[in-house]
Amino acid sequence: MNAAPPPADTIAAIATPAGAGGVGIVRMSGPAALAIGQALCARRLQPRHAHHVRFRDHDGTVLDDGIVLAFVGPSSYTGEDVVELQAHGSAPVLRQLLARCCALGARIARPGEFSERAYLNGRLDLAQAEAVADLIAAGDERAARAARRALDGEFSRRVDALAERVLRLRVHVEAAIDFADEPIDTLGGPALRRGLDEARADLDALQAAAARGRKLRDGLHAVIVGPPNAGKSSLLNALAGSERAIVTDIAGTTRDLLHETLRIDGFELNLVDTAGLREDGDAIEREGMRRARAELRRADLALVVLDAREADAGLRAVAADIAGVPQRILIHNKCDLVGTPSLQAGAIAVSARTGAGLEALHARLREAAEGSAPAEGVFTARARHLDALHRAAQALADAATVLAHEQLDLAAEALRLGHDALGEITGRTLPDDLLGRIFSTFCIGK
Repeated sequence: MNAAPPPADTIAAIATPAGAGGVGIVRMSGPAALAIGQALCARRLQPRHAHHVRFRDHDGTVLDDGIVLAFVGPSSYTGEDVVELQAHGSAPVLRQLLARCCALGARIARPGEFSERAYLNGRLDLAQAEAVADLIAAGDERAARAARRALDGEFSRRVDALAERVLRLRVHVEAAIDFADEPIDTLGGPALRRGLDEARADLDALQAAAARGRKLRDGLHAVIVGPPNAGKSSLLNALAGSERAIVTDIAGTTRDLLHETLRIDGFELNLVDTAGLREDGDAIEREGMRRARAELRRADLALVVLDAREADAGLRAVAADIAGVPQRILIHNKCDLVGTPSLQAGAIAVSARTGAGLEALHARLREAAEGSAPAEGVFTARARHLDALHRAAQALADAATVLAHEQLDLAAEALRLGHDALGEITGRTLPDDLLGRIFSTFCIGK
């Protein structure tokens, strides 16, 4: 799959989280892994067998006893020889084991380097390698199942099938270039256009599926918006259960974006508190409002916070700004300051100060999260995947336009760009600096 030469060194890392535990693991991968493991255990290791051993220091001192497992490449996670040392989950013991591995010839692994080697050795494509990190970071069962589907290759198979179709279209166009004097319709033009239309439809469906997967991986992006002094920051504090935002009676107190991640019954919401939207304000407040509007343009959900005493006027003030947000929840805050609130259609009466109505708001937030990313059939996707799919869709649209004018050279180039954009997702084609940036976000030991 990947043409990079195999690494010549051996890497080692603690593969279990920091802190005390019943079991801790030190993992090694590379050509010297077996020899280092055997030196540590003072015995020969049989691949794919669990050995109960004593791990020894350079002078024979016993560091700990535990289990050692050896896997011979290419039948291992990384495609190289891999050894796992399972000791007691003591941080000092694990550090001693890691130091001993390095003294015997290994080096400490970079973040994500084990998965990077699995990619470089053709054990995983790039989307699958990223799914490993998504599975580790999954915040609920739906996200874990979606990451598992991506790791099993569901996303990659759809991308590869589409890339193969685009490649066949490109080959057809480039073959037709040799007969430039002939009209395209005599060279299979109708079938070519039909195939391009089908590829574009499949790409649209893949984009929609990836967008759902991105929401499931990253959580629902919810923006708290409303006019000044409606109680937006108070509501954020009430939902977060802590004093995350400064609250005063002075309009324009919130100047910048404030982010908070909430989990509601297993669903993750990324809440953003924003500056109050109004026509005037000083230069700093106007910049805060500009950022708020920019955040709304990429929001999945708007929590529209209105003062219950003047809800109609507040909604009119922000109506234009929230018009493009896919989902909206109207919240009449400060309901404790009015008698019987007159609610707009679908609105919830809430008091961030007393907590009244918060249970109903939690239920609505849960409904919004459940409806935003159906679990069945969804695979995880990342922002870079969506960007690559968008560029591929634009390239195929350009190909259709120039093909309609029989500009075959331009059509072939557009199809090449579309094919390359799809290849970035699985790592078939990659910008030079992308690989390092992707794996640098992984945890050490994976």
